[in-house]
Amino acid sequence: MIDLHVLSGRKAGSRTVVSHFPFRIGRAPQNDLPLEDDGVWDQHLVLEFQPRDGFYLTTVSHAIAAVNGKQVEKNRLHNGDVITVGSAKIQFWLAPVPQHSLALRENLVWALLILITIGQFILILAFLH
Repeated sequence: MIDLHVLSGRKAGSRTVVSHFPFRIGRAPQNDLPLEDDGVWDQHLVLEFQPRDGFYLTTVSHAIAAVNGKQVEKNRLHNGDVITVGSAKIQFWLAPVPQHSLALRENLVWALLILITIGQFILILAFLH
């Protein structure tokens, strides 16, 4: 559903695909995304999905977080936002939607078009004789 890219900190370069909510970020190992960087609390923030409004970041117990450099306690997230948690920076992305192959349908349509064309030639030849 969403893709988190860790831009700085000990896990820099790593990516996490988030498929369940609420999604917890913090220093404690039981978090969904544990970060051991300076300034990260045991329970730092939670990412939530609200069907009508979208994705939200909420800090836990007066923790400090920033979105695009602006300190927030609760904030709606947009594609490309950079979240600062302690000394770590995480970029929020909407995960790419996997597309299913349409090859079978496309081949069936082409086969049907070929059959219709052959049928038309047969009818034309039948009427000419």
